[in-house]
Amino acid sequence: MNTNLNPNRTMSKQIILCCLFIISSLSISAQQSITMKDGKQYKATPVWNFICDAYALTGTAQVQIAKTEKGGLLKLGVQVTNNALYIGGTVYIYLEDNSFITCTDKGIREQQDNMTFAYYTFSPAEIGKLRKSPIKDLRFFVKGKQSTFSSQTGNFTATNRESYFELYDKTIKNIFKTNEEVSNLYK
Repeated sequence: MNTNLNPNRTMSKQIILCCLFIISSLSISAQQSITMKDGKQYKATPVWNFICDAYALTGTAQVQIAKTEKGGLLKLGVQVTNNALYIGGTVYIYLEDNSFITCTDKGIREQQDNMTFAYYTFSPAEIGKLRKSPIKDLRFFVKGKQSTFSSQTGNFTATNRESYFELYDKTIKNIFKTNEEVSNLYK
Protein backbone atom coordinates (compact mmCIF):
# COMPACT_ATOMS: atom_id res chain seq x y z
CA MET A 1 0.00 0.00 0.00
CA ASN A 2 1.49 3.32 -1.07
CA THR A 3 1.06 6.04 1.60
CA ASN A 4 2.91 8.76 -0.31
CA LEU A 5 0.71 11.63 -1.52
CA ASN A 6 0.93 12.62 -5.12
CA PRO A 7 2.52 16.12 -5.05
CA ASN A 8 0.89 17.10 -8.36
CA ARG A 9 -2.59 16.27 -7.06
CA THR A 10 -2.02 18.20 -3.82
CA MET A 11 -0.72 21.22 -5.74
CA SER A 12 -3.74 21.10 -8.08
CA LYS A 13 -6.13 21.14 -5.13
CA GLN A 14 -4.33 24.16 -3.64
CA ILE A 15 -4.51 26.05 -6.93
CA ILE A 16 -8.23 25.31 -7.29
CA LEU A 17 -8.93 26.47 -3.72
CA CYS A 18 -6.90 29.62 -4.28
CA CYS A 19 -8.81 30.40 -7.50
CA LEU A 20 -12.17 29.85 -5.78
CA PHE A 21 -11.14 32.20 -2.99
CA ILE A 22 -10.10 34.92 -5.47
CA ILE A 23 -13.32 34.58 -7.48
CA SER A 24 -15.51 34.79 -4.39
CA SER A 25 -13.55 37.82 -3.15
CA LEU A 26 -13.99 39.58 -6.49
CA SER A 27 -17.74 38.93 -6.59
CA ILE A 28 -18.16 40.35 -3.08
CA SER A 29 -16.08 43.44 -3.88
CA ALA A 30 -17.97 43.98 -7.17
CA GLN A 31 -21.16 44.75 -5.27
CA GLN A 32 -22.74 47.89 -6.63
CA SER A 33 -23.17 51.01 -4.54
CA ILE A 34 -24.19 54.63 -4.85
CA THR A 35 -22.09 57.28 -3.14
CA MET A 36 -23.79 60.57 -2.34
CA LYS A 37 -22.08 63.98 -2.25
CA ASP A 38 -21.77 63.76 1.55
CA GLY A 39 -19.81 60.50 1.17
CA LYS A 40 -22.62 58.25 2.38
CA GLN A 41 -22.75 54.93 0.51
CA TYR A 42 -25.80 52.79 -0.20
CA LYS A 43 -25.97 49.24 -1.58
CA ALA A 44 -27.44 49.37 -5.08
CA THR A 45 -28.55 47.40 -8.09
CA PRO A 46 -26.37 47.26 -11.19
CA VAL A 47 -26.68 50.25 -13.54
CA TRP A 48 -29.30 49.62 -16.22
CA ASN A 49 -28.81 51.45 -19.53
CA PHE A 50 -32.39 51.98 -20.67
CA ILE A 51 -33.00 52.85 -24.32
CA CYS A 52 -34.01 56.48 -24.80
CA ASP A 53 -34.78 56.82 -28.54
CA ALA A 54 -35.62 60.52 -28.51
CA TYR A 55 -32.44 61.57 -26.67
CA ALA A 56 -30.20 62.03 -29.70
CA LEU A 57 -26.91 62.58 -27.85
CA THR A 58 -26.53 58.99 -26.59
CA GLY A 59 -29.87 57.21 -26.92
CA THR A 60 -29.62 55.84 -23.37
CA ALA A 61 -30.38 56.79 -19.80
CA GLN A 62 -28.65 55.26 -16.77
CA VAL A 63 -31.00 53.95 -14.09
CA GLN A 64 -30.00 52.54 -10.71
CA ILE A 65 -31.84 51.86 -7.44
CA ALA A 66 -30.25 51.91 -3.99
CA LYS A 67 -31.43 50.68 -0.60
CA THR A 68 -31.69 53.35 2.12
CA GLU A 69 -32.73 53.34 5.77
CA LYS A 70 -36.14 54.82 4.94
CA GLY A 71 -36.92 53.08 1.63
CA GLY A 72 -34.93 53.57 -1.54
CA LEU A 73 -33.24 55.92 -3.93
CA LEU A 74 -33.45 56.27 -7.71
CA LYS A 75 -30.34 57.50 -9.53
CA LEU A 76 -31.18 58.69 -13.04
CA GLY A 77 -28.52 60.02 -15.40
CA VAL A 78 -27.93 61.10 -18.98
CA GLN A 79 -24.93 62.45 -20.82
CA VAL A 80 -25.00 66.22 -21.50
CA THR A 81 -22.83 68.61 -23.48
CA ASN A 82 -22.50 71.18 -20.69
CA ASN A 83 -23.09 71.45 -16.94
CA ALA A 84 -25.93 73.95 -17.37
CA LEU A 85 -28.25 71.07 -18.35
CA TYR A 86 -29.77 68.85 -15.66
CA ILE A 87 -32.55 66.37 -14.94
CA GLY A 88 -35.31 68.09 -12.97
CA GLY A 89 -38.99 68.02 -12.25
CA THR A 90 -41.23 65.02 -11.64
CA VAL A 91 -40.17 61.56 -12.83
CA TYR A 92 -42.86 59.00 -13.65
CA ILE A 93 -42.01 55.31 -13.43
CA TYR A 94 -44.40 53.00 -15.28
CA LEU A 95 -44.38 49.34 -14.28
CA GLU A 96 -45.25 46.21 -16.32
CA ASP A 97 -48.37 45.61 -14.18
CA ASN A 98 -49.79 48.97 -15.42
CA SER A 99 -49.20 50.77 -12.11
CA PHE A 100 -46.91 53.76 -11.76
CA ILE A 101 -44.79 55.64 -9.24
CA THR A 102 -44.51 59.44 -9.15
CA CYS A 103 -41.16 60.78 -7.92
CA THR A 104 -41.07 64.43 -6.92
CA ASP A 105 -37.96 66.53 -7.41
CA LYS A 106 -36.01 67.14 -4.18
CA GLY A 107 -33.26 69.07 -5.97
CA ILE A 108 -30.59 66.43 -5.32
CA ARG A 109 -28.29 66.51 -8.35
CA GLU A 110 -24.69 66.09 -9.38
CA GLN A 111 -22.55 66.44 -12.48
CA GLN A 112 -19.60 64.20 -13.30
CA ASP A 113 -17.79 63.18 -16.48
CA ASN A 114 -20.25 64.97 -18.84
CA MET A 115 -23.15 63.24 -17.10
CA THR A 116 -25.95 64.81 -15.11
CA PHE A 117 -27.56 62.75 -12.35
CA ALA A 118 -30.72 63.35 -10.35
CA TYR A 119 -31.73 61.44 -7.22
CA TYR A 120 -35.31 60.66 -6.20
CA THR A 121 -36.53 58.91 -3.04
CA PHE A 122 -38.84 55.89 -2.72
CA SER A 123 -41.09 55.04 0.21
CA PRO A 124 -41.17 51.43 1.49
CA ALA A 125 -44.53 50.94 -0.30
CA GLU A 126 -43.00 52.10 -3.60
CA ILE A 127 -40.07 49.71 -3.12
CA GLY A 128 -42.69 46.97 -2.64
CA LYS A 129 -44.15 47.84 -6.05
CA LEU A 130 -40.69 47.80 -7.65
CA ARG A 131 -40.05 44.34 -6.17
CA LYS A 132 -43.27 42.92 -7.67
CA SER A 133 -43.20 44.26 -11.21
CA PRO A 134 -40.40 45.22 -13.63
CA ILE A 135 -40.00 48.82 -14.71
CA LYS A 136 -41.47 49.38 -18.17
CA ASP A 137 -40.66 53.08 -18.81
CA LEU A 138 -39.39 56.21 -17.05
CA ARG A 139 -40.52 59.72 -18.07
CA PHE A 140 -38.12 62.51 -17.12
CA PHE A 141 -37.33 66.10 -18.03
CA VAL A 142 -33.95 67.58 -19.02
CA LYS A 143 -33.86 71.28 -18.15
CA GLY A 144 -31.43 74.13 -18.66
CA LYS A 145 -30.41 76.67 -21.22
CA GLN A 146 -30.10 75.05 -24.62
CA SER A 147 -27.74 76.51 -27.21
CA THR A 148 -27.08 75.76 -30.88
CA PHE A 149 -24.67 72.90 -30.21
CA SER A 150 -25.89 71.68 -26.82
CA SER A 151 -27.70 68.46 -26.08
CA GLN A 152 -31.47 68.47 -26.01
CA THR A 153 -33.88 69.69 -23.35
CA GLY A 154 -37.47 68.57 -22.83
CA ASN A 155 -39.41 65.43 -21.91
CA PHE A 156 -37.91 62.02 -22.62
CA THR A 157 -38.94 58.41 -22.15
CA ALA A 158 -36.40 55.76 -21.17
CA THR A 159 -37.64 52.27 -22.04
CA ASN A 160 -36.54 49.13 -20.26
CA ARG A 161 -34.83 47.38 -23.18
CA GLU A 162 -31.36 45.83 -23.18
CA SER A 163 -30.81 46.53 -26.87
CA TYR A 164 -32.42 48.32 -29.79
CA PHE A 165 -32.98 45.07 -31.64
CA GLU A 166 -35.67 42.51 -30.97
CA LEU A 167 -34.63 38.93 -30.37
CA TYR A 168 -35.62 36.16 -32.75
CA ASP A 169 -36.57 33.89 -29.84
CA LYS A 170 -39.69 35.58 -28.41
CA THR A 171 -39.48 33.48 -25.21
CA ILE A 172 -36.40 35.49 -24.20
CA LYS A 173 -37.32 38.98 -23.02
CA ASN A 174 -35.15 41.89 -24.13
CA ILE A 175 -35.51 43.70 -20.77
CA PHE A 176 -33.61 44.19 -17.56
CA LYS A 177 -35.21 42.16 -14.75
CA THR A 178 -35.44 45.19 -12.48
CA ASN A 179 -37.89 43.59 -10.04
CA GLU A 180 -35.53 40.64 -9.44
CA GLU A 181 -32.55 42.96 -8.89
CA VAL A 182 -34.53 45.13 -6.45
CA SER A 183 -35.75 42.02 -4.61
CA ASN A 184 -32.16 40.74 -4.31
CA LEU A 185 -31.09 44.14 -2.97
CA TYR A 186 -33.71 44.02 -0.20
CA LYS A 187 -33.05 40.43 0.98
